[in-house]
Amino acid sequence: MSDSARKKLMGSEDEDPERLVSPDDTLEDEVYGASLRPRTFADYVGQERVVENLRIAIDAAKRRNETLEHVLFYGPPGLGKTTLAALIAREMNANFRPTSGPTLEKPKDLVGILTSLEAGDVLFIDEIHRLGRVVEEFLYPAMEDYQIDFVVDRGAYAKTIKLPLKRFTLIGATTRAGMLTAPLRERFGIVHHLDYYSDDELERIVTRSASVLGVPIERDGAATIASRSRGTPRIANRLLRRVRDYAEVRAGGTITDAVADEALQREGVDARGLDRLDRAFLRTIVEQYGGGPVGISAIAATLTEDSETLEDVVEPYLLKAGFVVRTASGRKATPDAYRHLGTLPNRPQQDRLL
Repeated sequence: MSDSARKKLMGSEDEDPERLVSPDDTLEDEVYGASLRPRTFADYVGQERVVENLRIAIDAAKRRNETLEHVLFYGPPGLGKTTLAALIAREMNANFRPTSGPTLEKPKDLVGILTSLEAGDVLFIDEIHRLGRVVEEFLYPAMEDYQIDFVVDRGAYAKTIKLPLKRFTLIGATTRAGMLTAPLRERFGIVHHLDYYSDDELERIVTRSASVLGVPIERDGAATIASRSRGTPRIANRLLRRVRDYAEVRAGGTITDAVADEALQREGVDARGLDRLDRAFLRTIVEQYGGGPVGISAIAATLTEDSETLEDVVEPYLLKAGFVVRTASGRKATPDAYRHLGTLPNRPQQDRLL
């Protein structure tokens, strides 16, 4: 596909076709995330059922003077899995040891972490579905029996050495629970799914974050940011920072409804929270593939994006918002997608969708 065609898909030719999650965005989220994250469960907004069940489990473990059972969080990115893990460690008065599946490439990487854990420590593994099979198998005895099994020598001289570990809590987080193997999944005693946030919950998060950042914000301004945050706190905080910048430079510093709307339009975020990559995803299905069905690999190739980025970051919200449906043959655009893009399907495609 030519550069001009790709720019057309991404928006106007003057727009910069940025990814939703660029490396700079990810780094900024890490820098600001620690300051904006709640310090206690009382400050945590949303996921009421999950939080209440966690508090019960934590209180019970503390009364028995035991470590908390291993915990698994799954759901779309940006919904607070890391925050909840850190809160659990704080409530258990334990050290928080974060790592991620992709960084644990060899068993020795995991062994070094496990043997350094103190009693009661919380080991958090983000993207746990990306653990290698050999590394994952080292986790089984560590999670069940708090020991590591080493096999030394080979053949007739092979023997297993058991290295004891101090009791710890493993918290795993994943955006793809279906990719976890059954043996690993079954070793978690507490499993919770995190769902998207409501606009009211996101408005409370935006208001709290603005207070932490020292940014004057009106209620309508917070509501505008919340409504365009795709049900995701991480995105809400990211958009708040962009609106804050615009307000400080162009609007006297206070975030109002009009200021938030103008700032978000400049960022390419429309009234439904879709950014340039989201709209490009929809335009690819509608304009390049006649509304679908089309496979995710074909969409990724057309946009020159990574298919995992589209599946993990872009597609979940488009599915939830009703712009895309999955079929056995691939992804299809819905009538809402056509209306949002301001176009109409051809008659045969419309008949199939309606």
